[in-house]
Parts: sequence; C-alpha cells; structure tokens
Amino acid sequence: MAEARLYTQYKTEILPKMMEEFAYANINAAPKLEKIVINVGVGEAIQDKKVLDVVVANIAQITGQMPVTTKAKQSISNFKLREGMPIGCKVTLRSRIMYEFLDRLVNLALPRTRDFQGVPDKSFDGRGNYTMGIKEHTIFPEIDTDKATKIHGMDVTFVTTAQTDEEAFALLKHFGMPFKRRN
Repeated sequence: MAEARLYTQYKTEILPKMMEEFAYANINAAPKLEKIVINVGVGEAIQDKKVLDVVVANIAQITGQMPVTTKAKQSISNFKLREGMPIGCKVTLRSRIMYEFLDRLVNLALPRTRDFQGVPDKSFDGRGNYTMGIKEHTIFPEIDTDKATKIHGMDVTFVTTAQTDEEAFALLKHFGMPFKRRN
C-alpha cells in the first residue's frame, strides 16, 4: 500500500524546510504530527439515544475509522445527566489515515465552509498542540447533504511533537493549514 501524499510531502519538502528554519541539529528533533483526535459532544443524546448512533456513523464515514463512544464522568441533575450515560464520541487517527484525513480537511473540507476566512491561530495550548472547532460536519465530501438530518460540529485536535507553539504553527502552516491573516 502506498504511503499518504502528505507524508511523502512531509519527508521530502516540509522536513528540510523545518530543519533550516529552526536550525535543528538532528532530523529527529524536528516536530512531526503524532495524531489527530476528533471529538464530538452530543448533548441531545440524553433525550434521544438514536442521535448518538447517527453521529457515530457520520464520524466513521468521515474518518474511515470507527469512533469510541464517550460517557459522562459525573452526574448533573440540571441536565438530567447520569454518570456513565453515553454523551459523545471520539476517534484517534494515526499514521496513514491521519495524513489522508488532514489532506481532505485542508484541501476539500475547509474551503467548502461558508464565509471561510481561515482557521484561528490562537488555539495552541502552549505545548505545540492545536485544536480547532468545526461547526458543520456537512463540509466533508463524504457526507451526503441531502440525507443529513441533524447537523453537528466537532473538535479536531492536532497533537505534534513540537516543543513550542511557534514550531507547531510552522509545521501546520507547511502542511497547508489555512490560518487567518494577521493584521
């Protein structure tokens, strides 16, 4: 099986640029993308359990990997939420599937977003990881918009081996992440 297009691009183009830009002594010191975690919280799953099944199917279709359902950690009586109730799902993408998802996200899904100005560059956590929110799952080409009954969002977290936010920003920028223009 051939390797993902973005991984080949990382090895041939991005890695040498990062080595030159940050003057790393060793090729292993250069940051790389470790994993992408997609998390969806489904608040409506408290009333209707079938909503969560639809969301799980959508995320499986988008990522090509079956998500794990997440359960409530504590009970909240105001929301009629009990500890252990399924209220969301998440999926962790690594290696080839991760690079293919990133390719589709950057080149197909994000440009299809309505009034797209770029993703915010303020969502780094201080340790080289970046999280972004997507409001509609229908921006992915795998989802048939005519059959989509419930529109949900998702959080996408990019976990890198970068030590600083500056290095992670440069890495994601080289991968083609469309960050907003700074004024």
